[in-house]
Order: sequence, then C-alpha cells, then structure tokens
Amino acid sequence: MSTDVMIGIMQPYFLPYIGYFQLIGAVNRFVIYDNIKYTKKGWINRNRYLLNGVPHTFTLPLASGSDHADIRDRRISEVFDRRKFIEGIHGAYRGAPNVETVLDLIATIISFEDRNLFSFLHNSLLRTCAYLQLNTPIIVSSTIPIDHELRSQEKVIAICRSQNARVYVNSIGGLALYARERFSTDCIDLRFLKSGDLRYPQFGGAFVPSLSILDVLMFNPIEITREWIRSRYSLVGSGAEA
Repeated sequence: MSTDVMIGIMQPYFLPYIGYFQLIGAVNRFVIYDNIKYTKKGWINRNRYLLNGVPHTFTLPLASGSDHADIRDRRISEVFDRRKFIEGIHGAYRGAPNVETVLDLIATIISFEDRNLFSFLHNSLLRTCAYLQLNTPIIVSSTIPIDHELRSQEKVIAICRSQNARVYVNSIGGLALYARERFSTDCIDLRFLKSGDLRYPQFGGAFVPSLSILDVLMFNPIEITREWIRSRYSLVGSGAEA
C-alpha cells in the first residue's frame, strides 16, 4: 500500500450536505461506520430541504428498537410511505431547474427495498456518489480487522493504521474532537475539510445554507456541483490555521 493514503471516516447520513461529498472526494478511501450506536439527535436518518423558503426536516421513520443498538441493527419502519416522500420533495422543488432529473435519482434511492437502516443508507450513498462521479472506495467499518471495542479517537487511529493511512481528514465540525499530538504519535497527519462559499440562487429568497445535497442538485447544473465537490474546499490543520 502507498504510504500517503488519505482516509475519511464518518457515520452514514441520509442525503447529507455537500461537504460530506467533498470529504469523500478529498480522500483515497472513505470508511462508513455500521457498528457504532445509532443516535437520535444526529443526522443519520434525517436531513433538511427547502420548503417555502425555510428549512424543512425530512426523516426516514424507524421501527422501534433498543437505544443501545448499532446502526446496522436498526430498521426502517413499515409505515414509511415512499410515494409520499417523493411527492413531498416534488412539491417543495416544483419549478426548480433540475427537479425531474433529481427526482429520478431520489426515486431510485427510495425504491431500495431493504429496510435495514445501514443497508438503505449505504445504497443511498453509493447511488449518489455514482451520480456525482465520485469513485473513492467506500469501506464498511465492520469489515476492517481492528478491535471494534475501541471508541472515538482511538478507533479512528486504529482504522487509519489498518489502512496504512498517513493523513486522516475529518469535517471541520469535528475540530474539537481530536488531538493532533495523539495522531502524530502514530505518524498520522490530522486535517480538517472546510467548505468554501457555496451560495447559489434558490427561489429568489435569502440563501439557506447547509441543506441536503438534493437542494444543491435541484438548482445547479450537475457539472457545477461536481466541480464544487472537487475544488470548493480547503484542508486545514487543527491549530490557528483552522
């Protein structure tokens, strides 16, 4: 393996914001966790789109399950109405330049029949990456031979070591979670991805940032979105430069 492998590691999210895909594009390998605890307060099974000029949360409803269950052990509820979900997005973005094309992508994602939450999110991520022409290998965390009882920073370092990674890239939101000195002990350079200015016209109102990737795709040519993913970010350290 190359000694300059750059790796990103994240939970799987449902149609996440563009920065998530910038992270995938910035690294050589991308690991998604399937064997960590599902958290209700995160973005694993929900996100936001624009509805009447304001952010609106959309959710994959889950079947009842243990609060201690891993993501891979949770299931999507039988009451999830796929048609209603698509109709809701169609109604919100009626008149957007790319509504029909993006709805085709969403319909393909939503029609995935496996109700296992991780399988559904994994498929959604693969489909969206293919649409965005992102070819970074995506690795499921439980397939990596490490001690999976490790937590937080130590688990990240173990994954990096298993992949011979010399650079670990996290989103800028994780700046306070990791200690650069601890990564340096294992000869790993800790970096953070900071998205650039990604404003674009929506429906004529004030710009609403940090929505699902579907909002970006609705209003921008696919070539522009792909270019933003490739280049409209910077990698910064954990010190003053961040």
